[in-house]
Amino acid sequence: MPINANNIAILGAGAIGQLIYHQLEAADAKAIFITKGVSGTHQQNLTFTNLAKKVSCSLATVIGFTQQEYHPKNLQHQLQNIELVIVCVKAYQVNDAVSSVIKYLPKHCHILLLHNGMGPHLQVQKKLLTQGLSVGTTSQGALKLAPWHVQQTGTGDSHLGPASGIPLVKNLKLLLLNAIPQSLWCDTILTYLWQKLAINAAINPLTTIDKCRNGALADPSYTLLINKIITELVNVAQADGVVLDKLVITNKVYEVITHTASNYSSMHQDVTHKRQTEIDYINGYIISRAKKHHLSCQINEQLLHQIKTIESQYLTIGLSDNPTY
Repeated sequence: MPINANNIAILGAGAIGQLIYHQLEAADAKAIFITKGVSGTHQQNLTFTNLAKKVSCSLATVIGFTQQEYHPKNLQHQLQNIELVIVCVKAYQVNDAVSSVIKYLPKHCHILLLHNGMGPHLQVQKKLLTQGLSVGTTSQGALKLAPWHVQQTGTGDSHLGPASGIPLVKNLKLLLLNAIPQSLWCDTILTYLWQKLAINAAINPLTTIDKCRNGALADPSYTLLINKIITELVNVAQADGVVLDKLVITNKVYEVITHTASNYSSMHQDVTHKRQTEIDYINGYIISRAKKHHLSCQINEQLLHQIKTIESQYLTIGLSDNPTY
């Protein structure tokens, strides 16, 4: 089957999911959306505003379902030729999102996780039968202006690589690298994920707790705290088999603080809009891996507790406040 014949699906129609869709279309590859919160299959106009111009693209196919109305036969028929599913949802939604479609995917299908934080890959790989799994991280920025209008807010590197199972076939790998700007395929992808985790672990909770923009963390008053966060992470990563250079990681954290000085972090925005944060998959992941290796992560535990306390002020226990995907 040719790569432009709707054999790629994007699970989740958030800002990054729609951005990836437009980038694939620009590379002459068609994709379909699988998204929760709508019912049936329909065609939808999408609009993309990049850093220079607005582009209206062709109709996108959206496969939708709701909790009340779910049509597995239709879903199986529509996914029978899918070769690649790109999962672009919040970290805490990955497990449920993949579970909702995994039984309808072909045996040779490959799954690519593209989200903040770490941890969901360990859950997903347990669900796979014959499918392969890859993971990735991107520094691209996107903002959802309307349900089907996304604006690109920043460029950046993307790193993709294998996690488990059968590797992604060469033609799809090349397609992704051609479509996504500044993207690289990395066989040692976990190293890049830990590097990105360090950036998120330092910037997200501190800016959220202190209600500040990223650039405020350049103040010397944060130096010791950031150093402790990174030290704990580097020690845990090493115990997990990933060796990181602490100086390199520290420099990367401060580069992001400088380059995004006027931005509010994603966790700050989640709290501002009273949404569930991804803290369990950022600092929480560091803590969970530390416990496995009997290591102490006192600073990361403090940050996790502070964010959870903030969340508890607006999240109702037992009631889902998660956005749909």
